[in-house]
Amino acid sequence: MIPRSLRLIATSSALFAALHATAAPEEVVVGIGTQNTTTNTVTGGIVLEKLGLLDKHLPKTGRYANIKFRIEWQNFTSGPPVTNAMVADKLQIGMMGDYPLLVNGATFQAGNDTKSKLIAVLGYNQYGAGNGLVVHKDSPYYQLSDLKGKKVSVPFGSAAHGMVLKAMEDRGWKDDFWELSSQSPEVGSTNLQEKKIDGHADFVPFMELLPYKGFARKIFDGVETKLPTFHGVVVREDFAKKYPEFVVAYLQAVMDANDWVRKNPKEAAEKIAEWTKIDKEVVYMFLGPAGIHTLDPTIKPKWIDTIKYNTGVLQRLGRVKTFDVAAWVDDSYIRQAFKERGLDYEAQKASFAGTEVAGQDAYCRKPVARSIEAGEVWLKSGELAPYSSAACTLGAVKQAQGQGKAVSAAYLFDQNLNIKLFADKAFFAVADKDPKNLVIEPFLLKKDAEATAAKVGGKVLSYDQVLALIK
Repeated sequence: MIPRSLRLIATSSALFAALHATAAPEEVVVGIGTQNTTTNTVTGGIVLEKLGLLDKHLPKTGRYANIKFRIEWQNFTSGPPVTNAMVADKLQIGMMGDYPLLVNGATFQAGNDTKSKLIAVLGYNQYGAGNGLVVHKDSPYYQLSDLKGKKVSVPFGSAAHGMVLKAMEDRGWKDDFWELSSQSPEVGSTNLQEKKIDGHADFVPFMELLPYKGFARKIFDGVETKLPTFHGVVVREDFAKKYPEFVVAYLQAVMDANDWVRKNPKEAAEKIAEWTKIDKEVVYMFLGPAGIHTLDPTIKPKWIDTIKYNTGVLQRLGRVKTFDVAAWVDDSYIRQAFKERGLDYEAQKASFAGTEVAGQDAYCRKPVARSIEAGEVWLKSGELAPYSSAACTLGAVKQAQGQGKAVSAAYLFDQNLNIKLFADKAFFAVADKDPKNLVIEPFLLKKDAEATAAKVGGKVLSYDQVLALIK
């Protein structure tokens, strides 16, 4: 017979074990679909993951005291597979460009048990820059119309595909204008390099990356569609309603990531390059001062109007039947994140302000006044400096070369499209009547440089030709 004292000990141990078992935290797995190589989505994914920004915001009190969130970061190369995984409930949160976002919302509205909601924006360009079309650097083609009857590829269902469809509709071109096929960024890039196709359209960052790699030339930029472009975050509504505090915590982490990039643009470009293998000079092109994309999580009326317009484009092409944009947008979570930080959501929603190129021009010895007139030079040795004009920027490049310093990248701004570009890929309208006071205007597109050169009585020169003029 077991002594009473031992029975009491055994009973107490069993009770303790039972209580301990009931206190074990409930594990909630959250799948977050990222696009690590799509540069303007990094503050919704890879930056959060690598810097651990989400952990410090996760709710831990009240009903969350006994919940442990386990995050599964899942990387994709484009938006459509993210939507497929969200529909299958393998992902609860996803990020993608405007056209894939539209299809995501319409797909969920078409009959799923739950809906998806647009809860925030990651990066945007209010004029449409980010998507584009490139040809091989040796190609004789300089504008879209040159590609009539040619082989052109684009990732179908992507934001770049939407840009191509919009460009075709604007020009009244039918599907047979060119031989259009679907190719991923990796396949399209390889085929272009090997001259198996005549043109390749793609999204961030490939339209800057491929020219930077030295084998492609951009002949069309999304700015020419005159329609904004952006990437955003969508969430399954069933998850958001069950764990609203998690959704707000995620958006708080996104805002932390945005702050980190804005305050440390060079360091951020270097770290993001390390994590994603996209060259730091290309990352900086998008996320650095006055970069191609602005980081801002607010859902502006302009973005809603853009989605409505894009819906019309896809409907006219028979690719989407119906889509209730108003029912899809839900900014309550990002509003709450702003409230918890003591920030004015309405003021930020109304603003299109971004970061600017600023500082002292060490070559021309004057302050930088306006980003659109300015430039930057990044040396391989690590120094990154601003300059007040195209002429001063190129003068600094020439000086560095004369001192035996290699240049990683020089940045200027297109004087027509108002976007940042690599100086060595630009066409320059140059008036050199006064060699000591050169008028130098950089452009992405040859036709824009030619038009300006004709107006000022100048000529169109390449990067190397302009550098040769600078004394």
